[in-house]
Amino acid sequence: MDQDALTELKEHIEAALDQDIVKASLENGELTVCVVPEHIDRVLKFLRDDARCGFRVLVDVCGADYPGRKNRIDVLYHLLSMTRNLRVRVKAQIPQDGSIPSVVGLFPSAMWYERETYDLFGVVFEGNQDLRRILTDYGFEGHPLRKDFPLTGFNEVRYDDEQKRVVYEPVHLVQEFRSFDSLSPWEGEQSLPGLDKAASEGEG
Repeated sequence: MDQDALTELKEHIEAALDQDIVKASLENGELTVCVVPEHIDRVLKFLRDDARCGFRVLVDVCGADYPGRKNRIDVLYHLLSMTRNLRVRVKAQIPQDGSIPSVVGLFPSAMWYERETYDLFGVVFEGNQDLRRILTDYGFEGHPLRKDFPLTGFNEVRYDDEQKRVVYEPVHLVQEFRSFDSLSPWEGEQSLPGLDKAASEGEG
């Protein structure tokens, strides 16, 4: 990345969008623009249409969860300017049950990205006319990429041979029947079979 070009772009964005952004930062060769959530569509329109920006490609929309914060959800937009060979990250912070305007009208490709972010993080995109789950099942409970979502999930799916169909059941783990494997790297075993014998032979 051209650091001078990014620095120039950062200053241009700050001057033009003073009322719409919280801050712009340049770290590790990447430009990040933090915006007021209600103004996300205005900011992205400027980045797309401004002659000195030209960010006409929406690479993706995604989320990140920080449970310790009041506005715990980050909604992230990654844009590419093919004419200037530059990238920018646009970030907005919203509460757990908050919402943010949809940008499908600006970037039609945002439709599936917004659905995915809604599905996995629970972000509501106001104005999206087809905001439904895309990766999980329609009856899925919760949003699996939130940090408070249990690793086991809430329900398990299996095929019932008697009913001849797929059924959903609450997850039930029987811990006392767990099988411990000392050779598995996941068990955290400090010693493996044969190591004590090898150590005693080395002492002799």
